[in-house]
Order: sequence, then C-alpha cells, then structure tokens
Amino acid sequence: MPSLTFILPHWLYWSTLIVFPLIAIYFVRRQRRRGTPARPSLFIAYMFWLCAGFMGVHRLYLKSVWGVVFLPVFFAILYCNVQIRDAREDVSRTKAAVETAHTAVQRAEPMAGVQLAPEAAKRSEVAKVEAGKAEGEYAVAQEELDHWRSVSSWLAILMAAMLLLDAVLLPGVVRRTGEREAARSATQPTETVVPPVHEAGTGEDPTLAFHTRITDAIEWVNVRTGEYVAYWSVISVFVYYYEVIARFVFNSPTNWVHESMFLMYGMQYMLSGAYAYREDQHVRVDVIYAKFSPRGKAIADIITSVFFFIFMLTLLWTGAKFAWDSIQFVEHSFTEWGVQYWPVKLTMPIGAALMVLQGISKLIKDIMFIARRGA
Repeated sequence: MPSLTFILPHWLYWSTLIVFPLIAIYFVRRQRRRGTPARPSLFIAYMFWLCAGFMGVHRLYLKSVWGVVFLPVFFAILYCNVQIRDAREDVSRTKAAVETAHTAVQRAEPMAGVQLAPEAAKRSEVAKVEAGKAEGEYAVAQEELDHWRSVSSWLAILMAAMLLLDAVLLPGVVRRTGEREAARSATQPTETVVPPVHEAGTGEDPTLAFHTRITDAIEWVNVRTGEYVAYWSVISVFVYYYEVIARFVFNSPTNWVHESMFLMYGMQYMLSGAYAYREDQHVRVDVIYAKFSPRGKAIADIITSVFFFIFMLTLLWTGAKFAWDSIQFVEHSFTEWGVQYWPVKLTMPIGAALMVLQGISKLIKDIMFIARRGA
C-alpha cells in the first residue's frame, strides 16, 4: 500500500472549526422540518461507502449480508501490512549488516603492492564470506518485502473494484431496502417514545422553566454557542477515522491528529460550560441539595453563587491576561505541526465571560423565583 504524507494545514483546521458547525446546523434543521426519516437515506449510504466502505458498513446499514464480503479482504490487507512492516525492519537490519560487512572487507584488503600476512589474508577471506552472506540475507529480505507489497497491492485493487461496483449499485439497493422497510413498518405497531431521564445530580434546578426577557437573551447566546461547538465532536470522528486508516492500512501514523483534537476539545470544554450550566447538566456531588424544596434549592443557589462569581471572575481576569500574552507573541505549539495557540487560549476568557453571564441569569431567576413563585 502507498504511504500517506498528508499534514493538516492550519488554515484548513481553523476554517473547518468555523464552517463545519454551520453546515451541520443547516442539515439538522432541515431534517427536523422533514421529520424522522422512515426509510434509508441514499446520502447516508454514500457517506458510509466513502468513510467505511472497505468494511462493508454501507451494506450493513442497508441490512445486506453482502457487507461481510468486504471483511476478509480488509483483514487480509491488514495482515499484509503487518508483514510489510516486519519485512521493512528485516530489510533495514540486513542492509545495515551489508554496509558493515563491506566496510570490513575494505579494511581487510591490502594496499597496492603490499603482501598480506597469512592471518590477514584469512581475515580478508572471512570478511568476504560474511559480506556475501549478508548480501544474500539482504536479497531474501528485499524479496520478501516485494512479495508482500505485491500481494497488498492486488488486494487494494480488488477492494477498489468492489467499492466502485457498489457505488453504482447503491441507489438500487437503497430503493429496495426502503420498500422492504415501508412494508414492514405498515404491519408493526408504533414504538413508544420513552421520555429522557436526567442523570443523578442534574436537572434539579427549580428555575429551569422560569423565563424573563433578560435571562432569555443571555441564554439564547449560550444555547447557540453550546450547540455550535457541540458539532465539533463530529469532526473528531472523521479525524480519528483518518488516523486509524492511515496507521493500520497505509502504515502512515500521524502526529497532528492527537494535537488537533485535544486542542479542539479543550476549546469545546471552555465554550460549552455556560450551555451545560443553563441546562443544569453539571453533576452535583451532594447529599443535601437534592432533599431541599424548590424554594430551598433557589436559596442555596443564591448563597453559593458568591463562590461561583469569585471563581469565574478570577478565571476571566487571568484568562484574559493569558490570552493577551499569547496573542502578542503569536504563540505556536512546540510540536512539528506548529499550530497557533492564541485562538485556543482566547476561548478561556470567552468561556469564562459566558459562564459569568449565565451565572447572572441564574441569579436573576433564583431571586425572582423566591420573590414571585417560590414564596
């Protein structure tokens, strides 16, 4: 299999983080308007074909047993790549042995017009024999490497032919699967929708359904920000998918995948905190709060908000200084990828500011809840 040398450009990384959520939000909203799809989607089928067709996932999505045909070919390619990796090591080892043996032969050769002593002549003959032996081992190792490369190439050609054939057949397979699904759903009862259950320690805020004009404006910003960065998680699926394929199929592991993703998740963590706070999804480790009445919970939230604002305002101030220093020095990572750090650090004061705004919204609702509804 050929090697992959692709390195993600910085401009593509940042533009993807900006543009991809907008595209995802558009498609999600369009699908919501259309309702839950009752039949398999040709678009999704082609997405599976493009991203995981080598394992027959597109066929399995369409409930076609022909998907298992792809698995033996794929596992055979993985096996060949393991053999190629071992053969490369043998070639490297034997080539180094050949170079060492040639150096020994050159040192054992006499200078022009100089007669070798019997012991020196014997050492020269031994060196030549060792050089011949090393060359033979190198030739065998190179032949083994060429063999596995050839087998892997033919398997890759076979896989490509199978995928191209399925690319043509997919519309018909989707249509037939949709007809079977429609016939089956007509004879089956409607499934009961189970309401979501909050995780323990969450969903206990008594003001979740409380609204004012100011708090709604603040929460609109935080909800939109949280939904926006939530789609970054989808990006990681594609990026880590690329890493797995590059590493195990093409023997081309990367260094930029891990760095790009942990930076992305760090930014997502900072920017989505206010959204999680608004939805009351920060888990509480307590044995008292859950036993309070709604009024008691609101009072407890007002009292503990003092510590919340101390912490978040400190984070906002120090994070702003941290980000400003990074912007001034145009800070980059110390890895070979060398991505810019200042956008990452800029999310610290932005996330803290969003948390402060959400804290203000929560405090307003708690006070109004006690004064109007909780009394």
